[in-house]
Amino acid sequence: MKAVWQGTVIAQSNDTVVVEGNHYFPAQSLRQDLISPSSTQTTCGWKGLANYYTLTVDGESNPDAVWYYAEPKEAAREIKGRVAFWKGVKVVAD
Repeated sequence: MKAVWQGTVIAQSNDTVVVEGNHYFPAQSLRQDLISPSSTQTTCGWKGLANYYTLTVDGESNPDAVWYYAEPKEAAREIKGRVAFWKGVKVVAD
């Protein structure tokens, strides 16, 4: 699987976990040069506290387009150390 935004591959991996229709990629597959931390946080009742990154590709930013659960609740332990995407980031088969 690969995550693509603005024609740029953001993350790529054969090891994704699908939860609620979202592919969670290993964090190490995420291009670190394209992200910056966001102060946004949200809470999911069964997964826990989500944190976000802003994507920047060719000078264009996509705030909070990447999310992750640093310390997910026990029910969502399989997504620890993984990231997922939204806000126009396409996840497609490699």
